[in-house]
Amino acid sequence: MIKLSDIKICVVGLGYVGLPLARLFSTKFPTLGFDINSARVNALNEGHDATLEVEDELLQGAIANHGFRCTSNEDDIRSCNVYVVAVPTPVDDNNRPDLRPLIGASEVVGRVIGRGDIVVYESTVYPGVTEETCLPTVERVSGLTLNADFYGGYSPERINPGDKKHRVETIKKVTSGSTPEAADLIDAMYNSVLLNGTHKAPSIKVAEASKIIENSQRDVNIAFVNELAKIFNAMGIDTHDVLEAASSKWNFIPMQPGLVGGHCISVDPYYLIERSQLYGVLPRVMSNARRLNNSMGNYVANQTIRQMNLKGVPVKDSRILILGYTFKENCPDTRNTKVVDIYHTLRDYTPNITVYDPWVEHSDIVTTTLPEGPYDAAILAVAHDSFRSLDLRALVPQPGVIYDVKGLLPREIIDARL
Repeated sequence: MIKLSDIKICVVGLGYVGLPLARLFSTKFPTLGFDINSARVNALNEGHDATLEVEDELLQGAIANHGFRCTSNEDDIRSCNVYVVAVPTPVDDNNRPDLRPLIGASEVVGRVIGRGDIVVYESTVYPGVTEETCLPTVERVSGLTLNADFYGGYSPERINPGDKKHRVETIKKVTSGSTPEAADLIDAMYNSVLLNGTHKAPSIKVAEASKIIENSQRDVNIAFVNELAKIFNAMGIDTHDVLEAASSKWNFIPMQPGLVGGHCISVDPYYLIERSQLYGVLPRVMSNARRLNNSMGNYVANQTIRQMNLKGVPVKDSRILILGYTFKENCPDTRNTKVVDIYHTLRDYTPNITVYDPWVEHSDIVTTTLPEGPYDAAILAVAHDSFRSLDLRALVPQPGVIYDVKGLLPREIIDARL
């Protein structure tokens, strides 16, 4: 097995997870980034990250000071001896796990891996994927044998897009390995670049399970608060007031209602839901949470329509403004955004819908320039900081409706909030 001092890393997959990790590793080890998207690779080599997860100054510093570079050429990464796989793990149209990106990345590793090398997976999966699918793929393509010729590990990502506080270098990471020796080396490798260290799990399956329940737990908690919002809205009680009062108890877990999108919370639970049923367990809580959270975009649209009807504002052919399209505030990530559900529900009533989001560069339905009013209704769907300074009542004069999904706006100007 290789020594810590001899490590040369290749990070496979340079998205929201892989690029920040590769940049961080480059401060300690010789590091290459690999991605099949050549346009993405070219932009990164020029020092710009379109996801904004790595500031241009940091990326350019890694290139200039640490020799970090990215490539789409498999031959360039043959000299590496640790391969860290950080590719997406999506679901298909039936919400079933789609392991094709992970298998494809494993095949890439299999074509370049050498004796004594290590491959570590960061992608979120159900327990068993690393040892039952990924590492056998590497064995099949390479002709090498796990734990004799090469070694494996799993260290789940904990990237939170747009979060400038909980960055990869400041979080604590879980690590694991296919042998005790591999686990020790992988743990030492991550520990060398992390400010808050690691938690070494006793097995790869434990590490995989720990990651998937992190996101499933948040999904269930948010679903509970979304259900409360529906109940209290029906009762005419402000949900945010209720949560504020309940939060005065020392052990109350503060959560807010909202739209659940992105590539983690809205996707990962399906991996555990699917796998658990193969073991004869029907995960009712997680399944119901997914259904409830997936319904919230439609709910917000219908609540806005209800408010318009109550104020005598005609819905048919009305002008409606939706503020925000990304799945969360202050980041350009639109993956699995539920704002699109609001848009499509309202499109049944009017074609005059403007979706304004200054964070989105490319979208058929989004504008980055705010058109002039007046509007008959506005929905604040994403809490971008730039929206705080908007004079919404100038854009939506009375009796127009302002619906606040995020609880961001002053109460005196809104008609309802989630």
